[in-house]
Amino acid sequence: MATLKDATAIAGIGQTAFAKHLPESEKTLACRAILAALDDAGLDPAEVDAFASYTMEETDEVEIAKAIGAGDVTFFSKVGYGGGGSCATVAHLAAAVATGQANVGVAWRSRKRGSGPRPWKNTTAQLPTPGQWTRPFGLLRPADEIGMLTRRYMHEYGATRDHLFNVALACRNRANQNPAAIMYERPLTRETYMTSRWISEPLCLFDNCLETDGALACVVVGAGRARDCRHRPVYVHSVAQGLPAQHHGMVNYWNDDPLAGPAWTAARRLWKTADLGPRDVDVAQIYDAFTPLVPLSLEGYGFCGRGEGGPFTEGGALEIGGRLPLNTGGGGLSEAYVHGFNLINEGVKQLRGVSTAQVPGASTCLVTAGEGVPTSALLLRS
Repeated sequence: MATLKDATAIAGIGQTAFAKHLPESEKTLACRAILAALDDAGLDPAEVDAFASYTMEETDEVEIAKAIGAGDVTFFSKVGYGGGGSCATVAHLAAAVATGQANVGVAWRSRKRGSGPRPWKNTTAQLPTPGQWTRPFGLLRPADEIGMLTRRYMHEYGATRDHLFNVALACRNRANQNPAAIMYERPLTRETYMTSRWISEPLCLFDNCLETDGALACVVVGAGRARDCRHRPVYVHSVAQGLPAQHHGMVNYWNDDPLAGPAWTAARRLWKTADLGPRDVDVAQIYDAFTPLVPLSLEGYGFCGRGEGGPFTEGGALEIGGRLPLNTGGGGLSEAYVHGFNLINEGVKQLRGVSTAQVPGASTCLVTAGEGVPTSALLLRS
């Protein structure tokens, strides 16, 4: 079976500051992040000939290519489903570079969610088909949909708010070590978590991701080219996307098992094309728009059995030195929420050995996109 195994590498990463409000436009932020990533790799913008981003990205490759001074572009793609598309942008570039369609690819996400509007606020717009089965019945926001899924998870498997707190705490502890994180030097206690206001019961304030302005980017090149760049290559060992049969957004209404989400589909492909398995993963960056997505993903990607995602978080398992150190930059819960792209960059930092919460000797990192929606994943190695 043909694979992309280690054929390409992430050679550069870049990001802007993160804040509740940044004055620059999304286009300007995108260009800053992309140019920073190219500089990090030691590559000239004129060498860029491939772009990949999200369908929800407001900036487009035409304007970005002109603004940064790219040359002729021979590959460009966009991936749907918001946070589910993060890792797939890198996967698309890896496929293009590995098959000779391009030489230097850039993936990016620029977002002004902190100071901008919420996408679900326009109640006069025609609802897409999935929304017709949720919003008229009170599930207006992603938090409402995930809240319902979480309640079922708690009912079926006995997961508790303490398990969700373990996720929130691990992310916050790592953000407290990261000067770039919005929640830097802002500790979280169990009492603060347990007494915070509900957003969509059983999800409280700290079960929900941040609202952030900011941008990130990375550069993908062939494995041979990467060895001549400025930093040690971080190889794209395995990639996957996942859309289960009869999937229906975050609520998964039509599946026989709504709790077996897209992570399960992506994981089967990811591990099938890899030389490694879950036991070989030194550190993970798991998409955390909501805390319950982490235990669901732990199960989907094979770190524990069905219904064991909650207990897996106990005993400091997600902390540095635990069974699976998690979201070491703070993740979407405590560093910044930019549709998961910061998880990709943090994975690269870990394998370079330069994270603010470095896992000693880390050589493999799993990065996942959003569980609950059509998703994607990367297995990176140094």
